Amino acid sequence: MTAQSELIIDTHGGIRILTLNRPESANALSPTLSSAIVDAFIDADRDPDVRVIVLTGTGKRAFCAGMDLKLRSQADSSRKRMPQPNRGRGRLTYEVVLETWKPTIAAINGYAVGGGFELSMACDLRIAAAHAYFCLPEARRGLGAQFATVMLPRLVPSAVAYELLYTGNSLSAARAGHVGFVNQVVPASGLMATAMDLASQIAQNAPITLRRMKETTVRASGMPLTTALRLNEGRSPYDSADRIEGIRAFVEKRQPVWKGE
Repeated sequence: MTAQSELIIDTHGGIRILTLNRPESANALSPTLSSAIVDAFIDADRDPDVRVIVLTGTGKRAFCAGMDLKLRSQADSSRKRMPQPNRGRGRLTYEVVLETWKPTIAAINGYAVGGGFELSMACDLRIAAAHAYFCLPEARRGLGAQFATVMLPRLVPSAVAYELLYTGNSLSAARAGHVGFVNQVVPASGLMATAMDLASQIAQNAPITLRRMKETTVRASGMPLTTALRLNEGRSPYDSADRIEGIRAFVEKRQPVWKGE
């Protein structure tokens, strides 16, 4: 299967929809799919007509099963060295998603395991089907969960993060909602409608402001407060034409027409 067919790309009204499309492998991350994800997020980030990115998977079984362990086992048998954290494309994939300066939503249509869980962590917002669950089996497989080890404690209480990392036990969609990892838990039949509704709400807002919020939030993570407050990431909305338009539209009681300027 080619990289193009492994990732389906659609655009609707300023919303770029990326669908992981390896259902026969539970949408596991092959090298070609990982490369396609990187390219698609970079392209969406650069496209001025794209306001929001929604990431989901084909089918109802799995959002993403993480690394394709069958392919990895074959590579091990061929003595192909596994990429190391800070050097390999796997880490790059999650970082590209995290540092895409447009709002991102994971529409989690099924289980998200290992790297699939990490992909969902890299997105800004998460909507989960009620039957979905999350799992980090790396400790059971001798792997590292490098991205999750850093990112998960920033998204859920540290005790929950340690439990998931140390045990490899599953986190249900319901509990994920309870601990604040997902924004909404909905029936599978309403997953994409809910994600698209949220994306549409976001897409109506000022793109310069959204980028500023996203980039500042990501870069400020871990910084001292006084340092973070002095960040000046991306274009300033305060002297933009969109800021003038937004206030004028409010005064004139109409919807603003954003130009990203």
